[in-house]
Amino acid sequence: MSVLEKVSTNKVFEGELTKYKFKSAALGGLDANFNLFMPFNNAGAKVPVLVYLAGLTCTEDTGAQKGGFFGAAASQNIALLFPDTSPRGAGIPGEDGDWDFGTGAGFYVDATKAEYSKHYNMATHITVELPQVIEAAGILIDFKRQSIFGHSMGGHGALTLYLASKAKQYRSASAFAPISNPTKCPWGEKAFNGYLQGGLTEALDKYDATALISKYTDPVHILIDYGTGDNFYKQGQLLPENFLKASRDAGHDEFQVRVRSQSGYDHSYYFISTFASDHIHFHANFLKA
Repeated sequence: MSVLEKVSTNKVFEGELTKYKFKSAALGGLDANFNLFMPFNNAGAKVPVLVYLAGLTCTEDTGAQKGGFFGAAASQNIALLFPDTSPRGAGIPGEDGDWDFGTGAGFYVDATKAEYSKHYNMATHITVELPQVIEAAGILIDFKRQSIFGHSMGGHGALTLYLASKAKQYRSASAFAPISNPTKCPWGEKAFNGYLQGGLTEALDKYDATALISKYTDPVHILIDYGTGDNFYKQGQLLPENFLKASRDAGHDEFQVRVRSQSGYDHSYYFISTFASDHIHFHANFLKA
């Protein structure tokens, strides 16, 4: 098991944000960074955790620095985990050629194409490796109580990791402007055809939230917000209506799946920080149940 190295710490909202680094087996031995916020008032007891997945071009710092999550998380005594968005420094030809594929754009999949399968295993990194490494370090997080949320590509990741988990690893999922039906939009088509041997066909079974919810019969706890002023929404990259229709067709009512259009908001962290507290309190209902 890889040893965690502390990179930095900052006090924030009566808690502490620590950046860690370790050698990631899931990412082919590359260094992986993540940020972890721990509230101070846990009195030596384990606390539940909410995992935040950032979007295209972002890092483990983006959500921590811009999201506005800490005050609400501290008040609810919830830890926040911020993984990176992709492996760094794999050295694969072309991985740094585009902003929406490769470095900074791991799409939270486990790659099956030969050139990417050694390093691009973000799904395993987040769902298996990070909990194991954090628990082995003795950090007081209760991974039996975890939920997940994210933005854009990270919203896609949050929804799909929640819905694809056979073990029901996460109690709830939420997303800001998620890529909701990625096999039907340019970003998703590019990513899945690049990372997956089976392309879009392989993605439908594991990595498309709209396809997954259409076959999901157990109760779910999902909240989605998107802005009507979001250019990526207008360009057809996000497709939240497709997810909502598939949810309703599968029998999930407004108590299980809420999709809220927010008038005039764009794709930025101004939008995210506006509704950050809503999302923390949504997850607290399930993390503290």
